[in-house]
Amino acid sequence: MSQLFKGAGVALITPFTDKNQVDYKAFETIIENQVQGGMDYLVALGTTAESATLTSEEKLNVIQYTKANSGKLPVVVGMGGNDTQAIINQIKKTNLDGISGLLIVTPYYNRPSQEGMFRHYTAIANESPLPIILYNVPSRTGVNLEAETVVRLAEASDKIVALKEASGIMSQIATISKYTPDNFTMISGDDVLALPTTTIGGKGLISVIANALPAKVSKLMHLALEGNYPEATKIHFEMIDLFKLIFKEGNPGGVKALMHYQGTIENELRLPLYKISDATYNEIKEAYLKLK
Repeated sequence: MSQLFKGAGVALITPFTDKNQVDYKAFETIIENQVQGGMDYLVALGTTAESATLTSEEKLNVIQYTKANSGKLPVVVGMGGNDTQAIINQIKKTNLDGISGLLIVTPYYNRPSQEGMFRHYTAIANESPLPIILYNVPSRTGVNLEAETVVRLAEASDKIVALKEASGIMSQIATISKYTPDNFTMISGDDVLALPTTTIGGKGLISVIANALPAKVSKLMHLALEGNYPEATKIHFEMIDLFKLIFKEGNPGGVKALMHYQGTIENELRLPLYKISDATYNEIKEAYLKLK
């Protein structure tokens, strides 16, 4: 089986109006920009989407709008949580037609053991009709899905096909790349580490900055996966300041500020998240204007 979810994916934001409503018109524009920009797949309802603040109805609408405007791009939907049975129930009651995979973040707050996470993911895989992307982001969840557990999960279920790895631990990334099956896809969860991750076996990126710069991100990843590292590095260096700045005051505040400057969305987030400072906004603007 060929690798699933290879290439450039985008962790879609959820745009809001100044009345705190989901801006579905802007959302359609964002998705159209991804399609036109050469991205390989779309990820809805991830961390960047501010999913924790969306109602059940809004989540269903976001899924439907993503599918309806995706063109031929595969759609991945985030369905993580810290109650295993609740996730299974959610999968069973969701219309999965037109969805290519599920992004399942490690359980947060509970701080489960490695054995607990192994059993969590295998229980979900046993019930899921779709492929699963593991999502490891210890800076948010408080737990690290260790390399040995990832390898064990990849070998335990053919439904577990990929990992979005956002630990930032390059030795862990290399170990996972070395010991997982050939058809398992290592996906960078950090824009700034996407290029170096490809040099040690990574096959993709789920990007935040692609919301604003899809053509740049898709070109960077496609060049890297072709082995054209000199040209990929040029693009990486062009964006290196923005990579850092859009996360300076948290995600998705930074990328929303950039998209606001581009004229795509209102600069609105839902509490407890809040828009970034004017100073950082101006830094992002200046870095963007320097792009070639």
